[in-house]
Amino acid sequence: MEQKANVKREFTGKVISAAMQKTITVQVDRTKIHPKYKKQYVVSKKYHVHDEHGTHKVGDVVTFTQCRPLSKTKCWLVVTK
Repeated sequence: MEQKANVKREFTGKVISAAMQKTITVQVDRTKIHPKYKKQYVVSKKYHVHDEHGTHKVGDVVTFTQCRPLSKTKCWLVVTK
């Protein structure tokens, strides 16, 4: 039986909230195409991301990656600004 490779997902998104301590909320937008009508539309998803030093503010664009679970809703870690 083969083991799965540990692939850490990485996303880039915009900070929409920095009100919590050591946690920011990042919105990631993806463009999808409707299968029948072929029209493009945007799908958004929010992630709670760990920001150890609290340096990121609302409006910043950040890159973050998957890590071990840090809380009930947080399993992402800021990589770069």
